[in-house]
Order: sequence, then C-alpha cells, then structure tokens
Amino acid sequence: MPELPEALLSQLPDLIDRLRGETAGYLDQPGEQQLWYNRGYANGIVLSLQQLQQRGRLGTRVPDAAAVVTGHLGTPWGRAYRHGESMGSRETYEVTGDPAA
Repeated sequence: MPELPEALLSQLPDLIDRLRGETAGYLDQPGEQQLWYNRGYANGIVLSLQQLQQRGRLGTRVPDAAAVVTGHLGTPWGRAYRHGESMGSRETYEVTGDPAA
C-alpha cells in the first residue's frame, strides 16, 4: 500500500463530520436531492477510508446502514445518495493518490 498524504487524510474526518452535520435530517427530506448527495458523499469517504486501512482515523464514524437507503434506491434522491457515495469514494482515492478506485 502506498504512503498516504497525512495532510489530506487528517482533513477527511472533519469533512465527514461537517457533511453529516449538514445532512442530519436527510431521511425526513426525500425531495432534497442535494442533502442526499452530500450524505452519500460522506458515506463514500467513510467506506474508502476503511478500505484504505485507515479505520483508526474514523474513530466512531461508521458507514450509514445500507438498509436505511435501500428502500430509496429507485427514487431520484436515492440515486443522488448513491452518486454522492460513488464520488466521495472515488475522490478520496484520488486525493490520497491511491489508484485502487
């Protein structure tokens, strides 16, 4: 596994917290696709950090429960969540320089 850039890695948990704070009520606002996208983006970061063996940086942060979103996947907001998740994951790999994504 390549050496990951410390400066970027140390910022990702704060970004997760900020996005999750801003999207805390996303389940109650299904029509707000940007909220769902941002929540998915944060989840993508969490998933990528786990895959990059950076669980220690996550502290108590865990991925959103898949069952919560599963019932929404056929909706525009569910697709926004999945797109955000995909982008958050991909961009985490890009900024860390890991080509695994």
